[in-house]
Amino acid sequence: MLKGIHPAISPVLLKTLAEMGHGDELVFADAHFPAHQLHHNVIRADGLTIATLLEAITPLFEFDQYVECPLAMMSAVSGDSLDPSVEQRYLNAIGKVNGSAPSVERVERFAFYERAKNAYAVVITGELAKYGNIIVKKGVTPTA
Repeated sequence: MLKGIHPAISPVLLKTLAEMGHGDELVFADAHFPAHQLHHNVIRADGLTIATLLEAITPLFEFDQYVECPLAMMSAVSGDSLDPSVEQRYLNAIGKVNGSAPSVERVERFAFYERAKNAYAVVITGELAKYGNIIVKKGVTPTA
């Protein structure tokens, strides 16, 4: 156990966060996401919600400040609807640490899957919220 590291962050996730560079993306996927079909680098975080993991990584992770929306979530499929409380829970988790959260863009389902294929890694969680997936884009860590 390390001091100052949230216990929800596994050693594999901590290593992954450290390895990522500016512009790399990490997918926090709900329990229904086809991660193993889409990506070779899948990290298991069963039993944890995405909000818990976002709150855990935010002190360690700089969101990309050079893009308009360093967060991306899946749009609802035609005829379906989103639960706005899901996005709000995620933004609140980030805001607990940062005071505010960056902007979120909505991405069409299959475009989201394509983006996930190019991510640095996919973290499968125990999140059960429909359309609960989120992509975070890493920024440059400030020197001061």
